[in-house]
Parts: sequence; C-alpha cells; structure tokens
Amino acid sequence: MTAGKIENSAWRKMYQFLKAHPNVYAGKQENCRRFVEGVHWILRTGAQWRELPKEYGHWNSVYKRFAGWEAREIWAEMHDHFAQDADMENAILDSTVVRAHMCAAGGSKKTVPSLNRH
Repeated sequence: MTAGKIENSAWRKMYQFLKAHPNVYAGKQENCRRFVEGVHWILRTGAQWRELPKEYGHWNSVYKRFAGWEAREIWAEMHDHFAQDADMENAILDSTVVRAHMCAAGGSKKTVPSLNRH
C-alpha cells in the first residue's frame, strides 16, 4: 500500500462513519476519499502541505479542510470509533505511523562556534 492509499474495505467503514457524523459534510464519496487519502499521505510521509501531490487536490484546500476537521475533533472521534477494529489498523493513523517533518527534528540552526580556540 502506498503512503496515502486506504484499502477499499476500510474506506467503506470510514465513509459510513463520516456520512453519519453530524459535524461532517462528506459530500461525494470519491472527493471525500481523495481528501482523506491526501491527509494520510501527509501524515505518513511527514512532508509539508505544499508538497502534497496534485492527485489529492490543491494543498491549501486539503489543509483548510483538515484543520476544520481537527478543530471539530473529527479525527479524534474517528480514531476512538475505530481504535478496537483490527481491520482498520492501517486506515486510522496514530503516533506510530505519523512522521515528523525534518525541520521538527530539532537542533540549532545557528552555526556551531569553533572549537579551535587559541
């Protein structure tokens, strides 16, 4: 499975959850899937939003929708809903699969002082 792709059986469960959720406009299934898979691609690769492949939509639109769902706690509710479903282990992301972008690795961006002092 590639970084963002969700298996069909898992997607059916996710879409059913999203369609029934009172705070989500799921819209057309193919558009909703493209959005969710775009979010998965970002989280699994640790890439910046601007690096989102065009196949998932415009990065800024995907980010704004992601942020809206985050603010309404949709992601957390979906995680809680599917946490015990073994068939959903690859579709529901948690800290074991989310990658940090390389700029989050820490370390100073300042130059290191020379150790060859006289």
